[in-house]
Amino acid sequence: MALGVWSGVSGLAVAMGPVVGGAVVDGLDWRWIFWINVPVCVIAVPLVLFALEESALPGIRLDLAGMVLAAGGLCAVVWAIVRGEPDGWTSAQVLGAFAGGAVLLAAFVAREARTEEPMLPLSFYRVRAFTLTNIVSATMYFGVFGSLFLLAQYLQIVPARTPLEAGVRTLAWTLMPMFVAPVAGLLTDKVGGGRLMALGLFLQGVGLGWINLVADVDTDYSSLVGPMVVAGVGMGFVFAPTAAVVLGSVAEEHAGKASGANTTVREVGGALGIAVLSTVFVAHGSTEGPRQFVDGLHPAVWVGVAVVFTGALCALGIPRRRTVLHT
Repeated sequence: MALGVWSGVSGLAVAMGPVVGGAVVDGLDWRWIFWINVPVCVIAVPLVLFALEESALPGIRLDLAGMVLAAGGLCAVVWAIVRGEPDGWTSAQVLGAFAGGAVLLAAFVAREARTEEPMLPLSFYRVRAFTLTNIVSATMYFGVFGSLFLLAQYLQIVPARTPLEAGVRTLAWTLMPMFVAPVAGLLTDKVGGGRLMALGLFLQGVGLGWINLVADVDTDYSSLVGPMVVAGVGMGFVFAPTAAVVLGSVAEEHAGKASGANTTVREVGGALGIAVLSTVFVAHGSTEGPRQFVDGLHPAVWVGVAVVFTGALCALGIPRRRTVLHT
């Protein structure tokens, strides 16, 4: 229940992002999308200090070397992903960043395997539920946020709308997790997190495919509402079970590490989804006009659909009975 409520609030944040972002771009300037985070942090930091008890475990040392290696490796990989489309996936700087990131991440794995107090215990990955749930998270963020990135632009181009008008129209999709996630949280222990994640990813894939089938240069917005609702409901069925399975697959003292690993995987998946789908889009279309945009949209979103359905198959392999790692 607690994770369901938490996921619902997170869903509200996802829903408000395109709307607030559209309002900022329309009313001020696109650069203000960065400044808008400053007052949010000014309010959030005192609330954290006031409301949250310290969660550090006594006697546990910070794995500073592991943190530096992981951060450096991920930074290089994400930079390469972001620059892949504009610079070319086979360019020297992109390939060099990928290679450098791979070396740093390999060094991170080697260190975690031999240190007594690792930042990320590799034993986590012997637990099937933990490993498959991380794959599910990566595929969901890859397919959904990569597709949503393009859909927000589609709603501005076909027909021409302001960023705020497009952001408001995404609410048919992004508001759904706020209502569905608490229900999914209640059902997780009864039905099984893997089954709910599989259902959610299946609904996301259906919704994305449906959008892709109806999206054209003369498509009315009302034709998109149904598939957007289906995709949004699917998102809601993934959020809470993902957190529950990840936290339930490790001992309580490892909850922070497991949660951090899952958060990292899904963020990398989202960055990769936007980069890859944008690359497919550019290879087949452009933003010069409605027809060119639709020509690029269709093959890109089909890639997202395929990745999401792959994640649904992986979710079916998550055991219903929890296996908790204690060491």
